[in-house]
Amino acid sequence: MNNDKVFYTKTMAKIYADQSNLGKAAEIYRYLLEREPGRQDLIDALSEIEKKLFEKDPEGLVKLFSKWVDLLLKHYGLQKLKRLQNHLGDK
Repeated sequence: MNNDKVFYTKTMAKIYADQSNLGKAAEIYRYLLEREPGRQDLIDALSEIEKKLFEKDPEGLVKLFSKWVDLLLKHYGLQKLKRLQNHLGDK
């Protein structure tokens, strides 16, 4: 575990955001949401940060989306291979 993450808090994320370090703020909010996915205040704060990041660098969102699609396709490929492996193992 990264020792920096021990100190991740909503307040720390807000400080980073106030200092225009939006990437670090988003990282912290994502980390906190992994631990408490139902917190609407964190969801709203992350949404606002991501909106600002997009306004600042719209190409960054395109790159992120492209990476997400690539990972999704790899995931589907792995799922197909697992099903094939299970099917062949049954014979």
